[in-house]
Amino acid sequence: MAIAAHPRYELPTFIAGEEVWGPASFDVPYPYTGEVIGTAPKLTRADVVRALEHARDLRFDLSRHERAQLLFAIADRLQQDEEAFARLITWESGLCLKDTRYELRRAQDVFRFAAMEALRDDGQVFACDTSANGKKRRAYTLREPLRLVTAITPFNHPLNQVAHKVAPSIATNNTMVLKPSSRTPLSALMLARIMREVGLPDGMVTMVTGEADEVGPILWTHPDVELVSLTGGTEIGKRIAREMGYKRAILELGGNDPLLVLRDADLDEAVRLATYGAFKNSGQRCTAVKRIIVEEPVADAFASKLAESAATLKVGDPLDPETDIGTVIRERDAIEFERRMRAAIADGAKLLYGGERRGAQIVPCVLDHVRPESELVACETFGPYAPILRVPDLDAAIRLANATEYGLSSGVVTNDLRAINRCIRELRCGTVNIREVPGYRTELTPFGGTKDSGLGVKEGVIEAMRAMTFTKLYTLPWD
Repeated sequence: MAIAAHPRYELPTFIAGEEVWGPASFDVPYPYTGEVIGTAPKLTRADVVRALEHARDLRFDLSRHERAQLLFAIADRLQQDEEAFARLITWESGLCLKDTRYELRRAQDVFRFAAMEALRDDGQVFACDTSANGKKRRAYTLREPLRLVTAITPFNHPLNQVAHKVAPSIATNNTMVLKPSSRTPLSALMLARIMREVGLPDGMVTMVTGEADEVGPILWTHPDVELVSLTGGTEIGKRIAREMGYKRAILELGGNDPLLVLRDADLDEAVRLATYGAFKNSGQRCTAVKRIIVEEPVADAFASKLAESAATLKVGDPLDPETDIGTVIRERDAIEFERRMRAAIADGAKLLYGGERRGAQIVPCVLDHVRPESELVACETFGPYAPILRVPDLDAAIRLANATEYGLSSGVVTNDLRAINRCIRELRCGTVNIREVPGYRTELTPFGGTKDSGLGVKEGVIEAMRAMTFTKLYTLPWD
């Protein structure tokens, strides 16, 4: 499908209640062809300061019912416009329609779950006469908004990551200023338009777009910001932690997630999970399977089956509904990943399938006998690679899984209850999924990691709503 047959997306951002285009804009290319499919405003630092100061002075007191109705309305619009949104995300990201349609369904869940949580009374009640030192009083808690929250989102889930910031903010009566990735800003701006159309109050959510170096730092250093929520790379997360000052932070950072395949595993199941986990979204997920740690007795059979599975995936035009693998976000990233793959092969890895690169597109790649110190697996490689690392036993598998600076998620394929219990206890990461990919979760469950994957403050609708509020205690006589 030729891009030229479709209108360019030119979506303004909103500052102080008015559509703003400004004197400058930047192009958004389609990674598959390089064609420009839209433009977004290139705001300045002064523009973003104006947005923050406008948001800082706003207060919202929407009832639980009103917040829930707005969130349900946004979800309904996403469902109605699902195909148009999916195509927009494909155009700006290069992800195939199978992936972007799934992302639309997930984003709808985020807004609906946030609507339901907005209706929930999250207060607690304490009797105060429970000790000899007590009194005949009752203590109650309620949660109040922080009021000014900033958020920064990445390119790999251009809508769902934005939803995970915006929906909890609306549900808790906060104001938010959000900067989407400059590589994929269009779906976030389209969401902003929808939120205005369903009646979200002016200033409750403001989208700002522009160059990261120009407008990013003010979002985490401005003195009126009370919480910074980032989903992105570890390097920028650590920079925010150093520079933000006396603020709260939700830092959901990178991952180097292992899938452990133990000797008793159902290999067909293990191959299915490895295929999905390594290659979905072109491998561009912090929770993608980036290391497959396999016990030696089943490694030969597993490797052969995984190569056969990878060969069944269709690589091609992301707009073709039958395509399984689109592109990575930029050709220069694909070139770097290809270099890492060739270095791993030079270091002794055996290429079983794939790895060919055409522009920003990479054929799903299966490598066996990968050395743990290879850059392909020692660093977070954000592409469709399935590197197999062999180990003699469970002790070695757990040691290797933990031998990384990251600690986001993991998956374990086994039916051995003792092994399951050990993995749950001993794997040092935020999530352990048994007989499932590392990235499995619902939009409601807690999500986040340790070590270089984050500070342990979780995302997910419930946890984000807690992070965006503070607990106020009040007590009353109770005679």
